[in-house]
Amino acid sequence: MSLATPAGPAPERKVAWITGGGTGTGRAVAEAAARAGWAVVVSGRRPEPLRETAAAITRAGGAALALPLDVQDAAAVAAARAAVVEGFGRLDGLVLAAGLNSPRRRWDDQDVAGVHDVIATNLSGPITVLDAALPDLRRSAGVVVVVSSYAGWTFSPGAGVAYSASKTALGPLVRTLNQQEAPHGVRACHLCPGDIATDFLDQRPEVPDEAARAVMLTPEDVARTVQFVLDSPPHVRFDEVVLSPLSQR
Repeated sequence: MSLATPAGPAPERKVAWITGGGTGTGRAVAEAAARAGWAVVVSGRRPEPLRETAAAITRAGGAALALPLDVQDAAAVAAARAAVVEGFGRLDGLVLAAGLNSPRRRWDDQDVAGVHDVIATNLSGPITVLDAALPDLRRSAGVVVVVSSYAGWTFSPGAGVAYSASKTALGPLVRTLNQQEAPHGVRACHLCPGDIATDFLDQRPEVPDEAARAVMLTPEDVARTVQFVLDSPPHVRFDEVVLSPLSQR
């Protein structure tokens, strides 16, 4: 299952598991965590980008493990969680960055199968991964960052039916996690970034041009915010963070 061999992390090195970690924001998060001294595990549907991300981190002296994974597959999630613990012995941080949308976003053009696919990736997927990882996070008093969306914080007409509903539901998911798991020291953040200049924009009905992308957030902007949350002291919790470009609409 692994595509890169852990580079012998020191016993005290913290470990972060990042879904959607092969490209875009997820990859930037993985690279930032590695630079901060964390060992990282990257998961996603496509093996090759995961391999490239893990290889780049190990070349830079970090520790990385690539685990291909569809977050909709509960058995695969459980196997991946076991591989994380087998590879590194612990889990301290979970960043849920896998996401999906469709160009067909309106009631008058969407198809129900596509709606279910978006919801399964954006909402059911995080629930499945969290459920698998929670025993390890309890042991480490770990931190969770759920990468949601500006559309998960406030209504965004262009985001679409399925995406808006699934991302909005992540807010209560984080709040219930914080309320119920605080006795174990587990903390979670509902991170709601605005427009990010990544290939995810290619899923829009009208794909933004280079001029529009130039004023958006970068993956590195989001990664810095995620790392700030990951590295915060154990008595500090960021329940919700909204990160916007100056030109967010």
